[in-house]
Amino acid sequence: MGHGSRFPLVRFALVMLTALVAAPGLAEMNPHLEPLRPLVGKTWRAVLPGGTAVDVHRFELVLNGQAVRSLHSVNDGVYGGEALLFWDEEKQAIASHYFTTAGFYTVGSFRIEEGWLVSHEIVHGNAGGITEVRARSRVEPDGSLVVKVEHLKNGQWTPGGERRYVEDPKAVVRFKE
Repeated sequence: MGHGSRFPLVRFALVMLTALVAAPGLAEMNPHLEPLRPLVGKTWRAVLPGGTAVDVHRFELVLNGQAVRSLHSVNDGVYGGEALLFWDEEKQAIASHYFTTAGFYTVGSFRIEEGWLVSHEIVHGNAGGITEVRARSRVEPDGSLVVKVEHLKNGQWTPGGERRYVEDPKAVVRFKE
């Protein structure tokens, strides 16, 4: 009996370990994206203000750890979007490009302020008169993700509500076909 046949489980374990290390999504994260780590690899679900809509949000590490991809859909794809968050060396900030099923997109940046991940986005295209969006997000001690949003519309900042997401591994981001 040769060495290969005596240790098939060891060889299998080594092959699987090598595959896992090389698997997509397990890349080392760009250190500048560390504030996003509590979100990555998780799916979150929230009932939106008013109680008639459900938002499912998924974050994953992509591009060999150089970006975080955010996918979300409201009410199984009635509305949704996809964003890439990445380190912008020129601006020395986390930046984002967000594209929506409604046809508009945003370009934004993020900073950390008193434990909150604070974003500011400029809206491009027709978003019902909204030209800018600001949000504050953080993972609470109970594990929920709180997001507070406000919109600039007709020159006035107005509250867009607070959302409390809970981790839900069974939730699925869906887009209409």
